[in-house]
Amino acid sequence: MRVAMIGLGDIARKAYLPVLAARGDVTLSLMSRDADKVHAIAADWRVAHAHSDLDALLRDGLDAAFVHAATAAHEELVTRLLTAGIPTYVDKPLADTAAAAERLVDLAEARGVSLMVGFNRRHAPAYAALAAAPRDLVLMQKHRVDLADTPRMVVFDDFIHVVDTLRFLMPAPVRDLRVDARVRDGLLHHVVLTLAGGDGATACTAIGTMNRVAGVNEEVLEVSGMGRDGQALRHRVVDMADIHIAEAGTHTSTRRGDWTPVSDQRGIRQAVDHFLGALRAGRVLSARDALETHRLCETVVQQVQAAA
Repeated sequence: MRVAMIGLGDIARKAYLPVLAARGDVTLSLMSRDADKVHAIAADWRVAHAHSDLDALLRDGLDAAFVHAATAAHEELVTRLLTAGIPTYVDKPLADTAAAAERLVDLAEARGVSLMVGFNRRHAPAYAALAAAPRDLVLMQKHRVDLADTPRMVVFDDFIHVVDTLRFLMPAPVRDLRVDARVRDGLLHHVVLTLAGGDGATACTAIGTMNRVAGVNEEVLEVSGMGRDGQALRHRVVDMADIHIAEAGTHTSTRRGDWTPVSDQRGIRQAVDHFLGALRAGRVLSARDALETHRLCETVVQQVQAAA
């Protein structure tokens, strides 16, 4: 299978390149606009095909592509790939506006080509397991040391993980939302999103928070509800590694194995397996559900900007 990696930033090199380079069923090509960089990385990983030009990469012939370039380049790159009929995996976000994301999803569906957005937390073992837990209340916090930035950048490049995880774990469709935020001098310091779904006995709430000036890099997910035996049950996951379960006044804690690869812990390998597995099986993947996350992010941005 001829697979390209386009864009060789930090996440691409640390998370995706080790996974793809280790697969025996993949012949890898690398692309970056920085010719020196792409050839140096290709030499380090013993990758025979390295390009700094998309046209040259496409002439090589591809079965799939992974896009890890800067967000601003996503729409042009993905449009070229989909138009060429190449199944494409895009690191989040698909684009930094809902309108651009919708154009790409529509193009993929019109061409009958797979398009997948890399929401790896849906595949992270500690998070994926919570889809089977009682989920009356979902709370997620994702904080940064000191990275205040424009509302659109914060929401689409980082808070989007929180938004998608809340959507993934909510047991009922979203029927109402509320956004609270603090913006200073045009920069978003913190944002809180509250989602409500269901009704009566099926009512559920999901709350996501991000503080970009928290003094710490931290991610905590809590899911709670009534178990089948009528006992209150809470799962708490810290940094996708430490799992704490509380039920009927008792607590248990587990931690990922010391030698568990980060790509496995964070769902990167599983997401790659899902994408390439579908390709091998002849299944076309749709990014229509991922588009709903982008639309919700657009709503968050608009409300933050209006309040500011």
